[in-house]
Amino acid sequence: MKKILTITATILLCAAGAMADELKAPDYASDFVGVNFTFTNIWIMLCALLVFIMGLGFALLESGLTRAKNTTNILFKNLVTPAIGVTTYAILGFNLMYPGDSWIIPNILGFGGFGLPGIGDPDAFKAVTDREHYTYLTDFLFQSMFAATAATIVSGAVAERIKLHAYLIFTLIYVAIVYPFVGSWNWGGGWLDAKGFHDLAGSTLVHSVGGWGALAGAIVLGPRLGRYIGGKAKAVPGHNLTFATIGVFILWFGWWGFNGGSALSSSPKDTAWILVTTNIACVCGILGAMLTSWFVQKKPDLTMVLNGALAGLVAITAPADVVSVPAAAIIGVIAGILVVFSVFFFDRMKIDDPVGAISVHLVCGVWGTIAVGIFGIANDDFTPSVLTQLIGVLAYGAVCFPVAFLIFYGIKKTIGLRVSEREELRGLDLGEHGQEAYSGFQIFSNT
Repeated sequence: MKKILTITATILLCAAGAMADELKAPDYASDFVGVNFTFTNIWIMLCALLVFIMGLGFALLESGLTRAKNTTNILFKNLVTPAIGVTTYAILGFNLMYPGDSWIIPNILGFGGFGLPGIGDPDAFKAVTDREHYTYLTDFLFQSMFAATAATIVSGAVAERIKLHAYLIFTLIYVAIVYPFVGSWNWGGGWLDAKGFHDLAGSTLVHSVGGWGALAGAIVLGPRLGRYIGGKAKAVPGHNLTFATIGVFILWFGWWGFNGGSALSSSPKDTAWILVTTNIACVCGILGAMLTSWFVQKKPDLTMVLNGALAGLVAITAPADVVSVPAAAIIGVIAGILVVFSVFFFDRMKIDDPVGAISVHLVCGVWGTIAVGIFGIANDDFTPSVLTQLIGVLAYGAVCFPVAFLIFYGIKKTIGLRVSEREELRGLDLGEHGQEAYSGFQIFSNT
């Protein structure tokens, strides 16, 4: 009996020891790395989905601010544009923008090779930073949505008169080559990054790159028929302000991912500040545009206020992580004021932009980039410099505008850029697609 009790006691002691080993305090440092890695990847992937839904916002905004007879054409372009953007980014754009150590011309032009890692390739799932926060494919997924967004900006500025195939060819060239090439200068570790240029989520790298393309396209195309009569601008009202308003709300919603995901971290310290400054700038952009349009036009203009929201968002996209909340409010208010006067300025210059894309994305993108140097708070990794920010703005303009102009001009002189006068008057829905967005309700107009 004694032997049985002794053996039983020994077994129980061993079991208790094993349980104690299981219940001992975990290695929090080790576990945190794993948990942080998982949550960061999930957060960035969710942000990629938020940026993706911005495509619907652009489609509704652009179609709402243009005429009913061109709605199918607008929707078609906004569906196909991200398809071109993501495809080309997967084939060569991502490796052109993030060449790693594969620089052909040091810090100016690099290329890491064609395509993405195969499913069995461990590189697809390895961490891409020293802090091991997210994987290669997570990074690609997020950045590919930005490539699609940059292309979409051009669509609205050239709406209602560009040939569909001409637009698609421009988009293919601009997004596949120009956008990732200039993007590598900063986000890819190129010469602007070495100078200390700061652009969190793309006031310049996405919005002004798209804005320079939009400006070039609007100039080469010329204004819509009937837009300027006797030297004066004639208003061409959008057909559905409900669509436009819904579109802006969707874009506002998507911007939480656009800026928040660009922290490339799931840490509340990294993301909460960005989300707060982003939202403050947006609402202040609305107020700035509302008060300005009310004062100048004597009545508050909804389209101006919609663009004021986007102006605030575009402007805060570069400095969201390095400015205070009061500074974000100032940046947003100034952007809202700027976008109103910018729309009037381009009208005076007879540069026809049906949705105000140039004013929102180019003008306010430049303002937001410069605001980094004015309002930025220095830290261990960042020293604000207006001069450095200006150099970046000028460098992107010096490349993007002339290249976009040459692409549009080359298309114009070869296959043609603009639809015929009859097609434009009748509407691109029937001329380019043979179908109406509102079948049975189409109203034809000579304007």
